[in-house]
Amino acid sequence: MITEEDVLKAAALARLALEPGEAARRASELERILAHVDALRSLDLSRVEPTAHALELEDVFRADDPKPSGLSEELLAAAPERDGPYFKVPKVIE
Repeated sequence: MITEEDVLKAAALARLALEPGEAARRASELERILAHVDALRSLDLSRVEPTAHALELEDVFRADDPKPSGLSEELLAAAPERDGPYFKVPKVIE
């Protein structure tokens, strides 16, 4: 049985402010939630395989095959400053 005192302790730990009378409502709601959990515990799930998702999903992404884009010289040509094959930027860490 969850009491108002239990709810107030949990709220204090979670740093939640409850309105007057709210602890009683929350205690009642938690009791109903735990009743549903108890109902689920009574089910025989011995033949049910554990799953991460209810539906079978497949990876729809393509394989990651890195390859040169061929655009590096075009991109570097648009840079305000460059140092060889790199963008030159102002130093930000001392």
